[in-house]
Amino acid sequence: MIRKYNLYQIDSFTKEKFTGNPAGVITNADGLTDCEMQKIARELNNSETAFIFSSNSSEYDVNVRFFTPTNEVPICGHATIAAHYVRAIENELDTSRVYHKTGAGILPVDITKENGDYKIVMTQGKVEFGNIIDSTNKKELLKALNIKNSDLLENYEVQIVSTGHSKVMIGIKSVETLNTLKPKHDALSKLSGIIKCNGYYVFTVNEEDSDILVHGRMFAPAIGINEDPVTGNANGPLGAYLVHHNLVKCNNSSFKFKAIQGETIRRKGIIEVEVKIENKEPVEVKVSGNAVIAFKSELLLED
Repeated sequence: MIRKYNLYQIDSFTKEKFTGNPAGVITNADGLTDCEMQKIARELNNSETAFIFSSNSSEYDVNVRFFTPTNEVPICGHATIAAHYVRAIENELDTSRVYHKTGAGILPVDITKENGDYKIVMTQGKVEFGNIIDSTNKKELLKALNIKNSDLLENYEVQIVSTGHSKVMIGIKSVETLNTLKPKHDALSKLSGIIKCNGYYVFTVNEEDSDILVHGRMFAPAIGINEDPVTGNANGPLGAYLVHHNLVKCNNSSFKFKAIQGETIRRKGIIEVEVKIENKEPVEVKVSGNAVIAFKSELLLED
């Protein structure tokens, strides 16, 4: 018996093919095993591939699972954008809210139909602030990134932050330093095992009056991603981090910014982040972006 699956390659956080962050998406994943999903993700070799399963509950519309080439991960920003962009097209959805079950919980996704196309807004998981990386671990991190302590932004703690999938926040002073980073992937992987966090988000903050606040690069070699082009689960936690540490000017209800990522590896994309604030603390994070279909195919598997 041959099973047929709808397979897409989607570029997220962009409207230009072959830029932004590519994600694989299978929209009719029912029947796939964990082993098959891992093999498909490895074959496509994107940083993540999303698998959309039917819901068996009234609490959510679909169940979405995310795989890197080597591991399943709880949630992924750009692959969420990709998955719901394709699902909106296949089902000809109007502007609406859907709920998806993920490894980070049951979360809403808002679909906005505009000019015959779609923009996707992803509400991320619970905001959690983890350990501050200091002393020996901080020295090892700086060595692995090939930067000095003097390159770091002052008053910006190196800290683990999560909105469903944790990242280390590393603020540096110079875009030039950011663009010339050549991290030691083996050293970062080794450190991940010690600090229990796989992703490292190195970013700069533009103090000038600009539409783009943040330029960033994200490395997660421990889960098979040497560099991720445009990362929802890095920029979302960054928004929470900036509010929590009072590092940006914002009102007491929300903080919005745009970030550019992927420039160094010629996969530039723009991500929009909105942080909901209560009592001067971040309580909810949303990331939004566009997407474009790079190609569509059919995957045939024989039993």
